[in-house]
Amino acid sequence: MTDAIKIDVWSDIACPWCYIGKRNLENGLAAAAADDDAPVVEVTYHSFELSPDTPVDFDGDEVDFLAGHKGMPREQVGQMLETVTGKAREAGLEYRFDLLKHTNTVKAHELLHFAKEQGRQHEMAERLMAAYFTEGRHVGRVEDLAALAGEAGLDADAARTALDDGRYLDAVRADQDQARQFGINGVPFFVIDGKYGVSGAQPAEAFTQIARQVWAEHRAG
Repeated sequence: MTDAIKIDVWSDIACPWCYIGKRNLENGLAAAAADDDAPVVEVTYHSFELSPDTPVDFDGDEVDFLAGHKGMPREQVGQMLETVTGKAREAGLEYRFDLLKHTNTVKAHELLHFAKEQGRQHEMAERLMAAYFTEGRHVGRVEDLAALAGEAGLDADAARTALDDGRYLDAVRADQDQARQFGINGVPFFVIDGKYGVSGAQPAEAFTQIARQVWAEHRAG
């Protein structure tokens, strides 16, 4: 049997383009899955913090954060959010920046590693991003994250314990170190089979084409 294509995705829960990229990747792979010789693909998510200095409880909305963090005029930030909301809608996502609670994401990344160990990383990534971008849920506090873990089919008490003792922080840092070694300085970033790098929230069709191309290479090899 031909080995599966491995797709490693560096992303941040608080990155709007990362959720769009995630959905486009899923839709692109679904299209390729309809092929007679459908690619076999394994997707793994890795941690990347865009703003590690963000407080857990940020006082202000998304416009306040981006205007302060990036020094952009508030009007320009508003236009940027309108653009990304439109792109999200094209991917089937309804972003609600008016509800969004900006926060530090390191604990959410720890939770993703906990979920990975339990075989439910994809479900947890989806739950976190949906909670953050479409539901206005808080994804920075341990209690809120434990509740979301339960909603993703994990043991909420076990998740709470893992987050309280920080046992997955080293795994988060290892992902970040690997990103630096690869020269990744923006997300989403997709590494295909350890040899192809794809930056940004590419259209679904691009991921379909990549999957087919790399699967053909696997079959030829």
